[in-house]
Amino acid sequence: MRQSKNFLDKTFKYSERGSSLKTEIIGGVTTFLTMAYIVLVNPSILADAGMDKTALITVTIIASAIGTLIFAFMANAPFALAPGMGLNAFFTYSLVIGEGISWQQALGVVFISGCVFLILALAGLREAIANAIPKSLGLAAASGIGLFLSFVGLQGMGVVVADPATLVGLGEFTPTVVIALLTLALMAILEYKKVKGGILISIVITTVISILFGLVQLPSSIISAPPSIAPVAFKLDIIGALKFSLIGPIFSFMFVDLFDSLAVLIGCCKSIGMEDKNGKIKGMGKMLYADVASTMIGAVLGTSTVTTYAESASGIAAGARTGLSSIVTAGLFILTLIFTPLLSIVPSYAASAALVMVGVFMFTNIKNIDFHDIKIAVPAFITILFMPLTYSISTGLCFGFISYIMMHIVAKETKKISPALWVIGLLCVMNLFIG
Repeated sequence: MRQSKNFLDKTFKYSERGSSLKTEIIGGVTTFLTMAYIVLVNPSILADAGMDKTALITVTIIASAIGTLIFAFMANAPFALAPGMGLNAFFTYSLVIGEGISWQQALGVVFISGCVFLILALAGLREAIANAIPKSLGLAAASGIGLFLSFVGLQGMGVVVADPATLVGLGEFTPTVVIALLTLALMAILEYKKVKGGILISIVITTVISILFGLVQLPSSIISAPPSIAPVAFKLDIIGALKFSLIGPIFSFMFVDLFDSLAVLIGCCKSIGMEDKNGKIKGMGKMLYADVASTMIGAVLGTSTVTTYAESASGIAAGARTGLSSIVTAGLFILTLIFTPLLSIVPSYAASAALVMVGVFMFTNIKNIDFHDIKIAVPAFITILFMPLTYSISTGLCFGFISYIMMHIVAKETKKISPALWVIGLLCVMNLFIG
């Protein structure tokens, strides 16, 4: 036992980072509990794109486990990966439903965005692109995606419905709507009480209540072999995604993945002292390579962009400091494969409530935007507003970038517009008015 501990310590260096085997295990379990809801929510969202929901459960688990393991061994850092919230909604509601393309082409878009991300990294342009993105627009994008997710979630709950006079209106208080609202309330209470895995616990309780009221039927067996991934795996259409009209979505996937990953990695790594004397994060390159590799593998398997999860911060708060905790998280994901019959009965309105709660977390980014500066306020507001109202994350981003450049031209502050940002602005104009 001691030899195995020494081997693990030599491999992951947890003692050197002030951790222990027990702490790494606890950290890995904590991270899993806070993000396990994705196994239930991601299939519900992507199923609306016409994909096989049961196959998606297996794919979500496998993609999350693979991405997390890649990160563990490549970067030796305490982070977990899974299909990103917001990006999966973008995949389904903006691309497949909004643009009218097939889900196979949408997977191709995800794969290409990963390739572009990789090329930029290899060419040394990744940092230039990241630095070219104004912080205010990055924060606005996160807030806008949160609002968009909440809007989609409220629709799935049945709380918001179509209205011919006002476009949207309040739905009827049917049993499922009432249960969905109670689920959202429970999630909020558990989050306030800082209960680990509050979203997952709420979904489980809702599923049990739905079973008791006959709204959901129990499966014939609790444990079984996982559903085949054949209906969605290796179905991506890369050639079909190589369209000029899809440049905007490809860029949007890459931008959101890059900015989200950087925000999570920088924030968490600084909190555990993983930075050098110059303030740069140690191993950041390896971390981003692990992230983009996971995205490309995820697209091949049949899911939207796999990215680094902010919920990893919960494991870090519990003491995780190395990739060993990520291995624990990945192992727990793999363990859930045999319980897929139970996962498949989760009602969609429960998963939709989770979307609203995740939207709350993302929308809190708005507090860091300087709305006193009109040059910042207008582009940020437009970005946030346009995402849910146009039902398109990429459209919101495009109008946000264009308005940011316009406001700084008017203010005669063009020096603040980098060459990379000018290129981004041009691509946005082409996407909106030509694509």
